[in-house]
Amino acid sequence: MSARDTSEPAYRALAGTLRARIAEGRYRGGVRLPTESELSDEFGLSRQTVRRAFQDLVAEGAVYRVPGRGTFATEGNGRYLRQLGSIEDLMNLSADTTMEVVSAPRRQVDLDAAGRLRLDTDLVYRMVFRRFHDGVPFVLTTVWWPESVARPVIDRPEVAAGATSAHTMIGLLEPHLARPIVEAAQSITVAAADASVAEQVNCPQGHPMLRVDRLYSDAEGNAVELAVSHFLPEHYTYRVTLRRSSS
Repeated sequence: MSARDTSEPAYRALAGTLRARIAEGRYRGGVRLPTESELSDEFGLSRQTVRRAFQDLVAEGAVYRVPGRGTFATEGNGRYLRQLGSIEDLMNLSADTTMEVVSAPRRQVDLDAAGRLRLDTDLVYRMVFRRFHDGVPFVLTTVWWPESVARPVIDRPEVAAGATSAHTMIGLLEPHLARPIVEAAQSITVAAADASVAEQVNCPQGHPMLRVDRLYSDAEGNAVELAVSHFLPEHYTYRVTLRRSSS
């Protein structure tokens, strides 16, 4: 079946075909995927359409590209992989994962979180959720919000305890903000799973975790969310692409 035999956009159909071939194991062991030219000839599509399909697969972490060598399937080994390069990528983290709320937003005093959010009050809203990929919990995340940010979303059904959805929290928040989110300052460290983390992601207490702290800010530099996530390294791969400045 060719990529143009379906009513969906041609690039999406082609991405689906390539995704299925990868799942079948056609490109294991470092076998290169067909080039843009080869796929263009095979499916009768433009090079631009093929390139768009590859871009989608790269964005979701299914493949990676090596200049001068070609495109290769990511050897996931059961891990969830996400390649991040923009705020939009973080907002689209929900595309193939499910969020489950462990603790609904609650107003509380938290000196550390309030300080990191650069607030003039010690009151914040705190929420905890975990995320699943293929039915496996791979990360537990705690978020803190200023009251002004939390107020429009705290009564939404997506953030009630036990609720499941395909959302990201910043994706839920941003439509209610006066200004868009434009920055995520991030730090990555290693941390041991405490009792609460271990319980939620099904690992032993003290298990090594990948800890990712992100502070999101809007277009005027105001902090809108602090998120601290603990990822299971055996179920999560993190990739960032760095490019040389054109200046």
